[in-house]
Amino acid sequence: MAYIGELISIGVAFSWTATALLSEFGSKRLGNLTLNVMRMALALLFSQVLFYVTTGTMLPAGADEEAACWMLLSGLVGYVIGDFCLFQCYIIIGSRFGQLFMTLAPVSAALMAWVTLGQKMTLMSIVAMLVTLVGIGTSVLGRGEHHRFSLKLPLNGVLFAVGAAMCQGIGLVLSKIGMDHYQMDPGMPEWLVPFSANFYRCIAGIIGFSVLLFLRGETKHFRESVRDRKGIAIAMATTLFGPFIGVGFSLMAVQYTAAGIASTLMATTPIIILLPSRWLFHERITWRAVLGAFISVVGVSLFFLG
Repeated sequence: MAYIGELISIGVAFSWTATALLSEFGSKRLGNLTLNVMRMALALLFSQVLFYVTTGTMLPAGADEEAACWMLLSGLVGYVIGDFCLFQCYIIIGSRFGQLFMTLAPVSAALMAWVTLGQKMTLMSIVAMLVTLVGIGTSVLGRGEHHRFSLKLPLNGVLFAVGAAMCQGIGLVLSKIGMDHYQMDPGMPEWLVPFSANFYRCIAGIIGFSVLLFLRGETKHFRESVRDRKGIAIAMATTLFGPFIGVGFSLMAVQYTAAGIASTLMATTPIIILLPSRWLFHERITWRAVLGAFISVVGVSLFFLG
């Protein structure tokens, strides 16, 4: 079938859009930490079912101590710190602006790869960073009363969003380092390695979020939320569309089309999310917001197409 990779990539972008919208709704209903503990537990459960169906065992195989340590570190940075910041920014500034700031993740990944892996920073990468920043600035900056530009969003929400993007990019590079140390078992399909890596990341996530839940005295709220059927359904849908379906089909997409094309199409979430945000949360969509989202996605595309 022609363009199957491109169609899958667009489907992934819609899947991640659904994840962002459900996460915003779930965070406001259940709370940041409660939702994340549920997501990590469900992701582990879904992963074990996948392992059992494909390999006959409910645990991932092939990761030595060094690989597991890198993946656990990736989970600590990407899930515990990154998703905590992301879900908190959803509560403060909403999923639409949260996803816009997530276009900074490739910037963070490029800088982290430059520092840790020695990957060169090309001129196109620097241009991509600048274009992405211009796009975000177009959406979130407006004319102030006493200054030429002023921030239209709460500063703490912006800081959480930037922190989430930085942690996602760093976590991605840490995962790559861990998977480079992965020793595949004979007969284990290659596409299963990222899911095995994500299993360890989820272990770090559930431990980290559980500790935060305890330290912040929210264990009683968690026990009450477990009886919230609608909340559980939201957490399950968020997990399915995000870490499970989103990740799985993103891996499938690059098998059928160029990685740069797939990555660019999957990065269109800030554009796709505009109309659903308007319908679901009655957010006002301005021409600056639309233009900024388009510019940011162009910036992301330059990372992969350049």
